[in-house]
Amino acid sequence: MSGRTRLALCAYAATMMAAGALLPLVETSAWVLQAAFLLALQTGVGALARRMRTARVLTVALQVLGTLLALTVVFAREHAWFGVLPGPQAGRYLAELLTTGADDVGRYAIPAPATEGIRLMLIGGVLLIGLAVDVLAVTFRAAAPAGLPLLALYSVAAGLSDGGAGWLWFLLAACGYLVLLLAEGRDRLSRWGRVFGGVSRTSGGLAAGLEGSGRASASVRTGRRIGAVALGISLAVPAALPALDGGLLGGTGGGSGKGSGGGTISAVNPLVSLQNNLNQPENREVMTYRTDSGNPQDFYLRILALDQFDGSEWRPSTRRLQDVPDRLPQPAGLGADVSVTEIRTNISASRSYQQTYLPLPYPASEVDIQGRWRYEPEGRTLVGDDGQTTRGVRYEVSSLSVEPTAEQLAGARAPRSDLAREYTRVPRSLPDVVGRTARQVTEGASDDYERAVKLQDWFASEGGFRYDTTVTSGTGTAAIERFLKDKEGFCVHFSFTMAAMARTLGIPARVAVGFTPGTVQADGSVSVGLRDAHAWPELYFEGVGWTRFEPTPSRGSTPAYTLPDTPSQDPSDPALPTDGASAAPTAAPSATESCPAQMRRQGECGASAAPGAVGSSGPGNPAGRIALWALGSLLVVVLPLLPLLWRSRVRARRLGSSGGRTPADAAARVMADWREITDTAWDHGIPPDESQTPRKAAARVVRLGGLQGTAAAAIHRVAGAVERVLYAPEPGPASAAAEDVHAVRAGLRASAGRWGRLRATLAPRSSVRVIWALSERRAELGRRWSARVGRERWAARLRRPSRQQG
Repeated sequence: MSGRTRLALCAYAATMMAAGALLPLVETSAWVLQAAFLLALQTGVGALARRMRTARVLTVALQVLGTLLALTVVFAREHAWFGVLPGPQAGRYLAELLTTGADDVGRYAIPAPATEGIRLMLIGGVLLIGLAVDVLAVTFRAAAPAGLPLLALYSVAAGLSDGGAGWLWFLLAACGYLVLLLAEGRDRLSRWGRVFGGVSRTSGGLAAGLEGSGRASASVRTGRRIGAVALGISLAVPAALPALDGGLLGGTGGGSGKGSGGGTISAVNPLVSLQNNLNQPENREVMTYRTDSGNPQDFYLRILALDQFDGSEWRPSTRRLQDVPDRLPQPAGLGADVSVTEIRTNISASRSYQQTYLPLPYPASEVDIQGRWRYEPEGRTLVGDDGQTTRGVRYEVSSLSVEPTAEQLAGARAPRSDLAREYTRVPRSLPDVVGRTARQVTEGASDDYERAVKLQDWFASEGGFRYDTTVTSGTGTAAIERFLKDKEGFCVHFSFTMAAMARTLGIPARVAVGFTPGTVQADGSVSVGLRDAHAWPELYFEGVGWTRFEPTPSRGSTPAYTLPDTPSQDPSDPALPTDGASAAPTAAPSATESCPAQMRRQGECGASAAPGAVGSSGPGNPAGRIALWALGSLLVVVLPLLPLLWRSRVRARRLGSSGGRTPADAAARVMADWREITDTAWDHGIPPDESQTPRKAAARVVRLGGLQGTAAAAIHRVAGAVERVLYAPEPGPASAAAEDVHAVRAGLRASAGRWGRLRATLAPRSSVRVIWALSERRAELGRRWSARVGRERWAARLRRPSRQQG
């Protein structure tokens, strides 16, 4: 097996091993077999083209063409000419499929279904990375830089997968890269001999041994540096991109260790992700439940509460975790005189719903669930430990239906000092208009309960606010100020603004995130869909505890204890939820079923497919676009740099060749230096003139290039050496130094303008020699083919008389 073939196979293996990190992103792994087959075709085309000794650019072009044909056959056969050739219709279809794939990435939870669009993105991405690795490692024989596209593939997978790609995938990708480096090292040794360990006995002598040692050691050093950088980036990128944590509540934190008090939990900002996660085209089911609650309209499923406001965002505090107790402790602040009814609920999460936090009715008192779960007592939430998620889990919950009266809330005592200090804290950057508006709205209220009800009514009906999901999401002080000014927004804006205003009035407040009750099904169960995700404020009243309020118009239900009349279970009672609020789960689709597309795109029509799993990036960076940007950026960077890479390699080969110990070697070195000077002048706008002698050609370059001093003397020395090689009967010890070539190049660059230097570097004119080489190679192949055909015909003629005689 030749060295290039071995390198090609190792490049193929390295790409597929790195592509393993993409497997957790989709439900099925069948796509990887297609990717492996198509990548094998792409690698085979490259190997065949190199065996025919075609130019490097032509090799890459053939691989690109073969890849495009293969993708057309697999994904757009019905739209292609003759089922193979990609015409305009096939191109449009592939572009539409990519767009659909990007939408699917933002629509589905991880692991997502392998739709046609997602399959095209995955397979196309693997083929693009595989092409980059093959070009660098095999075509240009530079395996060390090939680690960068492999790193890009792994980093995208690590950023998009739930909790990042596992250590196994990183180990596989790293092993693939190391195998590629070892294969290149073996190839170098097979071509140059053993790395210098003494004077070589070959004709190259000491110089050859030193040159081989230098190149091998330089390659090893480059590989080590790139490997170290790749390792550092692969470890830092997933941690540095919080928008790739997995959506509403990405798999953050998680307890460590067992026993009470062990481990901590923290989370990304779910309010920022809420708007992006609600961008779903259909109300796909998240979970179903059955409950014996007597107040189904108040049966909210709460995920967690955001209790820290630092001025830029609302986020949950870092809390210590415990083992889940058999029965959860009494809710903080709940007095014995408040009416409480215990209800039981059986919940079944769909397999597409995958997040770390367990949705529970608040306050839960007992949870019966299998798996690795931990308990956070302050927020009364259950958190998955060691990779445990909600995907497909079934559990039974006992919870308390707390039914305070208006009198009990109005007569609430002052909260504990430590609780009030923590939950009334506001940042210094909070605009004065927030507190001023809160005082104006609640003017005349005699207690915190009346102030809270006034705030709720002002947002829901009296303040002139408009429910609008096209408003840009945000949770900082600037977003609050803008919301109070424009009076447009959705549940995120209403909830965190009311909580901030309540804190300015001295009322402990936080923001809860979860789901509204859902829709009753024909069999009596309740279905919670994508469009039922919601955010609402919780205010604390001593003797009652954390109490839900609903400031968002047309969403959820207004709590009975905030209505003017005594609450009643009579459906005709005017104290039931206000107009526009969903009174209870109903068998008919909710108003959000007919939510306009514009509202779905921006936010408040429903929930994410799986808060914490869908839409793993922020509102401006959907996961699909990030993957496309990463792959597209690689393509945009590599293609324009091909002339620069080719020119740099040619220059290094010419100037790096040893003069040797024979006159023939020295003459070859002189001619290589002269060709490099000629091409360098051409790159700077002085085309070669083959009709002139070297001395006249040098004078022409000096004149047109404005060379002076050292540069002019250097080019004349090289021209003199060339004339001795070409014309002297006995050339003698002709030689030219690489320093002269560098001096000429420096002089040409100094005399050229900024644009001229940039043009000579990025788009060297001498790169047209690639086209000439292709033409010569094609002509040579034609001559060989004609000669072979002629020999066969001549042989056939010679054999014909003997056949007649026989």
